[in-house]
Order: sequence, then structure tokens, then C-alpha cells
Amino acid sequence: MRVFMIVFAWFLVGFCFMVNLGDCVISKSLLKEIDSVNKVGSYIGVVVPNGFEMNPLLQSSSFVASEKRPYVDISGRRFRIGTIENQRVIVVMTGLSMLNAGITTQLLLSLFNVKGVLHFGIAGNANTELEIGDVTIPKFWAHTGLWLWQRMLPLESNGDYTRSIGYLKFSDYNNDTTTQNKEYFKDNLLNRVWYQPEEVFPINTTPETRQHAFWVPVDKHYYALAKKLEGMKLEQCVNATTCLPRTPKVSRVERGASANTFVDNGAYRTFLSTKFNVTPIDMESAAVALICYQQKVPFIAIRALSDLAGGGSEVSNEASNFAPLAAQNAVAALVKFVTLLPS
Repeated sequence: MRVFMIVFAWFLVGFCFMVNLGDCVISKSLLKEIDSVNKVGSYIGVVVPNGFEMNPLLQSSSFVASEKRPYVDISGRRFRIGTIENQRVIVVMTGLSMLNAGITTQLLLSLFNVKGVLHFGIAGNANTELEIGDVTIPKFWAHTGLWLWQRMLPLESNGDYTRSIGYLKFSDYNNDTTTQNKEYFKDNLLNRVWYQPEEVFPINTTPETRQHAFWVPVDKHYYALAKKLEGMKLEQCVNATTCLPRTPKVSRVERGASANTFVDNGAYRTFLSTKFNVTPIDMESAAVALICYQQKVPFIAIRALSDLAGGGSEVSNEASNFAPLAAQNAVAALVKFVTLLPS
């Protein structure tokens, strides 16, 4: 990995000399900064979606910024260099959505000497057995926003599309407008969508050799370590007057789902839970998982539940009320997890 980083960096330097430097994304001086960071050794990459999720970590006593080089700015991202409980880390904010999360994670892994990736943040909750404030750590992640919208399934014989994962049929969610002279369910012009796996190209295979992945596993060792987080103390109250009904807990769960959709719909929440047995629903984790899976880098995601993904009442506003508390609980679990890793 170290040799690859050096070769890759100097390839970019040579490329920049062959083209107009103003058009080169990574300048020679920036590559020297990156190389200086990598010479220190390997890092744990800490990937977080948004500022309000990241700030509790940066403001905590557990994170100590590097005095020599506290950050490196690359392609609109700030890669913060420092330590969490004496573990060398690079903390980076992705921004909202699968695309941003994927781009940022690939930059992190391509340019820095990263030995593992920890992703954290808040999420909606599709699991009726867990509550707002709880911290979830799934064993598998899926991107549930890659669909084939059916009229027919083209190119199925070529392996481009599949029926193996399942579908969402829109007429199953029609309003009941029956009369004695109408059928119980009328067809819906939206028909159905079939869920599709991602195309992946792992680094240890022949280039452009396509594989498929729907359920992406987290690192087995990381997942086993996460069991030690169960029972840790988490925050229950936003302030003196706003508290959760019970003390939040950390739970390892089977599955989480991500897509470029903020889910605030009770029917779809129930569908995702029933069809896929997911607990946290977010917009980034599966993208980070897919990049790490292809790059063969250990990965795990820690997501605190901030809302019920549409499962609450129509007048409830869980996300606005409890997102800060959920973000703090996610940070607490992340920091505790970092202490379990070998330094």
C-alpha cells in the first residue's frame, strides 16, 4: 500500500508537468503535503456526512489536531489530520448524498495511507424494537436506490439487470377507494421497481471485470470489536426539559440501507423493514461501504437514530428535536470504538 501511494503521487506530479498547471487538480506542492502526511505512518480514516455531525467530534477533548499540519484541502474537501485517543486519524466531511460520500472516500483512500475507515452519523430508524437515540452498527449495508423501473426487464439475460433481490409494487400502496362496483385494488401506472445490485470492480481482480454487490459486509474484526460497545453509557436528554423515555443503547444489527432519499414516509419505512430487515436508513453509508469493499479496506459504520423515518405522528418532529443528541451519541460510540483498535 505504501509503495502504491508513492508511485501514484509521483505519477500525478509528472502528469501535472505535462499539462497546464492551472488545470491540474493536485499540484506539486499539494502532493508534497500529502506525502509528508503519509510519511508519519498509517491512519484510520473517519468519514462523516455533515458539519453538525462532525463538530461534536472536533470540539471534544478526544480529538487533537496535528500541530505541524492540522489539515490538507483537496478538491473542495478538508482532510483534518490529528489523533483520537492517541490513534492517528484523518477526519473528512463528505457532504450529503451517495455521490459525495463515494467521491470523498475514494479521495481519502487514493491519496492517504489509510488502514481502515470508520463512518459515523445519524440515521432514520426502521426498526420498531429500537428507539431514537440508540446507536446502531449494521453487519451489512445496501444501496436501495438503484432501481429498474419496469415496463420489461431489458438485458436480463446479459446479467445487466436481475429479479433476484425483489421489487416494490406501487399498486400495493393505493388508497382504498373501493365500492361494490370497483375492484379492491386498481392497477397503478407507476407499475413496480426492481431493486438492483451495484456493479463493483475490486482492486484485486482484472480491470473492468464486473462483479455485483447488494449486501456489502463490514469488516468482521471491526464488527466483533463493536460488541464491546454494548452497555456503554449514552446521553438521554437534550436539555433539562427534553429527554428520551429511556436511556439509549448501542446495538449491533443485521442490516442498514442507504439511498439518495430522505425517508419520512411510514409506508416505505415499513416496506424497507419488512422486505430487507434494515434498521438505520441514511444517504451515505452504503457508498462508503462500496468504496471500501472494492478497495479492500476494513470498514464499519456507526449510526445513531435521530428520527422514525415517517413512523411517528404527523405532527412529530423527532429529527429537529433529537438530531443533536443522536449526533453526540454517535460521536461517543465512535470514540469508544477507536480506543478498542490497536494503536
